Parts: sequence; structure tokens; C-alpha cells
Amino acid sequence: MAEKGCSLIDKTLKMKKIIWILGLMLGLIGCNNLPIEKPDNLIAEDKMTDILYDLTLLDAIKLQNPYDTIKQSIRPREFIYKKYNIDSLQFVRSNQYYISQIETYKKMYEQVNERLQNKKSENDLLLKKGGAAAPSIPSSDDTPQVQ
Repeated sequence: MAEKGCSLIDKTLKMKKIIWILGLMLGLIGCNNLPIEKPDNLIAEDKMTDILYDLTLLDAIKLQNPYDTIKQSIRPREFIYKKYNIDSLQFVRSNQYYISQIETYKKMYEQVNERLQNKKSENDLLLKKGGAAAPSIPSSDDTPQVQ
């Protein structure tokens, strides 16, 4: 039993070192002041906010029960790409650009958070009234495909 405790402590210390090193590397990379150019096919700010909201919901739904194989086979990003008629490169480049515009990105996430809070309040009110909560899954004609 003592051996397991020591190995757990060793693993925890190694993990802390790895996290610290990764944090340092990210900090050094994050201090890079090279501007990111605006991509030609930049996703509009309001559309990007909608995408971030939907991704947040889909990821949260997927994490509700990590052992549910059906939920784990859903690929939120593929669903988003299809729903918003974008591709992964356009999303990544747009996301990188908005991340470099910290105030804009912060505002976008504040809007996402506000929408989530409003949806939660709406669902809580429905539950208090004894009705079923409104679905929080992003709506689309194209539903995610289980693979």
C-alpha cells in the first residue's frame, strides 16, 4: 500500500513539473508580439460568437456523461462546420485572429456567458413550474451524426 502512495506522489510531482513547463512555454509563446493578420475569409464576429456558444453547449453535453458511447461519438466541431457552412481551417484562422484581439474575444465570451446564464434561468423557471426544460442543444436542420 505504501508503494502505491509513493508512486502516486511521484506521478503527481512529475505532472506538476510537466504542467509548469507547459505553462512556461505557453507564457513565452504568448508574449510574442507578432500581430496576426486578418484572414481573408474571417468569420464575422456575431457568427463567431454563435459558433463559440454552440461549441460550449455541445462540449458540455458531451461531458455530462463521459461513459455514454453515443455522446462520445458525436463530433461537435464537425457539426458546427456543417451548420455554419465553414471549414476547420477557416475556423482555426478566425479563432486565432480573434484570440489576438483580446478585448474583442473577451467581449465575445462575455456574450456567450450571458446567453448561457439566460438559458439556465429560463430552464430553471420552467423546471420550477413543473414543465420540461427547454432543450439547450443548438438547433439545426443537420443533426450531428453518430459515427
